Amino acid sequence: MARKKSGKKAKSRTEPAASSRPTIHPEPNGPYVIKGLTRLLDAKGEDLKTRRTMALCRCGQSKTKPFCDGTHQKFGFNSAKTTDGAWDFRENYVGQAITVHDNRGICAHAGFCTSNLPKVWKMGVEPWIDPDGAAPNEMIETIRMCPSGALSYSVDGVEHRDQDRSPTVQVTGAGPYYVTGGVVLEEEPRGEGASLEHYTLCRCGGSKNKPFCDGSHYYIGFADPGVAGEAKVERAEGGETAKRWHRVAGVDDLVDGEVRAVVAGTRRVAVLRVNGQHAALSGACPHQGGPLGEGTITDGVLRCPWHGWAFDALTGAAASEDYEAVATFPVALRDDGVYVQVEEVVRHVTTVSDVMVETMVNGGVTHVFGMVGHSNLGLTDALRRQVEKGHLTYIGIRHEGAAAFACSGFAKLSGRPAACLTIAGPGATNLLTGLWDAKVDRAPVLALTGQVQTQVLGPGAFQEIDLANAFAAVSAWSQTVLHDSSHAELMALALKHAIVRRDVAHLIFPDEVQVLPAAKDAAASSLEGRLGRVEIAPSQESVEQAVKVLAGAKRPAIIVGYGARGSMEAVTRLAERLGSPVLTTFKGKGQISDAHPLAAGVLGRSGTPIASWFMNNADVLLVFGASFSHHTGIDDTKRIIQVDFERLALGKFHPVDVPVWGEIGVTAEQIEGLLPKKLAAEDQRVAVAARWKLWRDEKQRRRANDEGKGINSALIFDALTHEAPANAVVAVDVGNNTYSFGRYFECRDQSVLMSGYLGSIGFGFPAAMGAWAAAPERPVIAVTGDGGFGQYMGEFTTAVKHGMNITHLLVNNGELGKISKEQRAGSWPVWQTELHNPNFAEFAENCGGQGRRVTRPSELRGAIRDALAYDGPAMVEVMADSLLI
Repeated sequence: MARKKSGKKAKSRTEPAASSRPTIHPEPNGPYVIKGLTRLLDAKGEDLKTRRTMALCRCGQSKTKPFCDGTHQKFGFNSAKTTDGAWDFRENYVGQAITVHDNRGICAHAGFCTSNLPKVWKMGVEPWIDPDGAAPNEMIETIRMCPSGALSYSVDGVEHRDQDRSPTVQVTGAGPYYVTGGVVLEEEPRGEGASLEHYTLCRCGGSKNKPFCDGSHYYIGFADPGVAGEAKVERAEGGETAKRWHRVAGVDDLVDGEVRAVVAGTRRVAVLRVNGQHAALSGACPHQGGPLGEGTITDGVLRCPWHGWAFDALTGAAASEDYEAVATFPVALRDDGVYVQVEEVVRHVTTVSDVMVETMVNGGVTHVFGMVGHSNLGLTDALRRQVEKGHLTYIGIRHEGAAAFACSGFAKLSGRPAACLTIAGPGATNLLTGLWDAKVDRAPVLALTGQVQTQVLGPGAFQEIDLANAFAAVSAWSQTVLHDSSHAELMALALKHAIVRRDVAHLIFPDEVQVLPAAKDAAASSLEGRLGRVEIAPSQESVEQAVKVLAGAKRPAIIVGYGARGSMEAVTRLAERLGSPVLTTFKGKGQISDAHPLAAGVLGRSGTPIASWFMNNADVLLVFGASFSHHTGIDDTKRIIQVDFERLALGKFHPVDVPVWGEIGVTAEQIEGLLPKKLAAEDQRVAVAARWKLWRDEKQRRRANDEGKGINSALIFDALTHEAPANAVVAVDVGNNTYSFGRYFECRDQSVLMSGYLGSIGFGFPAAMGAWAAAPERPVIAVTGDGGFGQYMGEFTTAVKHGMNITHLLVNNGELGKISKEQRAGSWPVWQTELHNPNFAEFAENCGGQGRRVTRPSELRGAIRDALAYDGPAMVEVMADSLLI
């Protein structure tokens, strides 16, 4: 009688009672916790000592297998089921005397069926089970060997799938745990028709059907034999390794004479076929690492595409005495493909880079912006480990200059350093502009640069640059990491210099040093106990001098610069006590809300007539944390009290009446505390309000200007004033858009970031990326021109990749407008300032973000509002008049 295949389900026997039975609880991302089990066997069937509660390893990497030693926590074991369940269904193969039930979705591929009765279980044939291929008793005996419960059988309509056995867990050699006797598996659904009496649990960590075994131990080369002391794990320079098999090609994928580059685990391999035989060689030529997988085979000889070194394609033997042989790997041809066995690191040995990166994390660095490359791979692997532990965030950028600007923006907003990572040579030099921006604006940044191997330094190796000299001027501290350096101490000192000096610290990592095993007693360090408090009080004498001058002043005005950030609460209280207007430098914009009754706006070329009026009418200027730059134009003919935390800044360009060296918040509090009750100063709140009214009336007139050549700046930044959230961070670029922002945008509680003393075009968008990383809970707005954004427009893809919620207001006037203005002012002809631009809004859409081009004033506020509501990077491209600024 011919065999029959039927979808009809047979009747099922009653499952074993669960009461009073041992239990197994698979801990999420952790071990199997077993309670009440009295019989635990090793792979030889010998009893292992049991306890009432035990934890068995299921990540595959415990050093005390089969028991858990906590290793799963160190490398972040993930117990999630990753199979799509497509094979989890039962098929019934109906024969003359017996029906065989099979569920491929829960099979552990132990092979008892195919090995014992290949006449019944036929690999590669459909239907693969012949229920009449052997005597029923032989089939029953084989089905009872099935450890996973995938197989059962029915006779006369009664299904048999369980056996009467005592509760037992057995460790198998290089395979799963066999569970029999009805041990209760808690909180785990079963496949269709699965047995509750016996099943197999994964212990290699590789199954896609966790916690159940799916045979992955075979394919990943799981090495533990299940008997204590017999694990086949070897020690290598990079850590403990194990030999594992990887499928690299289908059986018929390669034609004769073909070589392919493949990856087996983490190894680069050249797999090939010659005269019907498959072979696998190292993918790197022993000469200079050329890609052998991209080579050619002629008459059984594999030739490297770089310099022509030749090797026997099957044995790896060198074709000439001048060559070295190339390493080979074992190859196995199986039913489902070509497999290659490679040695892989299964337990990592701590490196110099690991110690230094952990120290960096301990020192408070949370973000790294950078680009991975050939001369920083050892360092980036250490970064990867900290990222996978959740201790660090890595943001891969498109240009290293953007990484430095992002770090600068991060530090200017948070006061904390982020790190930028590059390779040697051009990657490192690309950092310099952004690092100079951070340096001159006193923003702490950590620069990490790869370097060529020390053995080739000097003769002029590929991408070799004298990085120590290249970074000498921009960094407050720069050191090369050497073989015998105190590695944790180097990183701790780099961080300390960056933070204390508010400057750039630089570490150079030669290629081979990055992967050196750390000394046995090496431990990561931190900055605990190494940073003093910053609240340094000024001398009593200088405070008293300042108080004496202020007590007699009739119209004192306070000017705050970027150095006063973080101290504005104390400064504002002092202003309210004096009734004095508060003017800000352009870099200090936003440090006091323009809604405050004493706020007088920005002073200088980017400022408002309010601030200049109050400076001109003041009889005393109290200056906190400002540099007296020409851009700001503080009147040095006035009586001046200057307060700064940096002594060199006091009277740097000209003498001042009262220089006060001290931390700004502390000094402001001490001055306020010593002021007499009765002051000569007038309360200037009414005058401030009057000046604001005049300026706002003027801005309203300017908003009406329309030459038909685009939207004017007064309109653009009035719309942003109304729509920007009060707590937003606004990163502005350099150019006419920035001048207009300073003049027309009215701040509330927004924080403003800019390239202050360096004035570098291109700062805006990368700095917004840094701001997003430093304060992801706050709305982030980038304001740039078309010229500035054009320098780093590739970073819009970075923002999309990382889901950065950045709203970009791009003022497009089709030219480098600030340069055109300067040419006109100097009576020069306007020349070579026009720009050929794409449709930036469409570019934003093509990158995967939101983009909208605005050509009419009526569209402005709605477009900005929609962009702010978009969850991700969004651009509002405003077509602007280059003259109406």
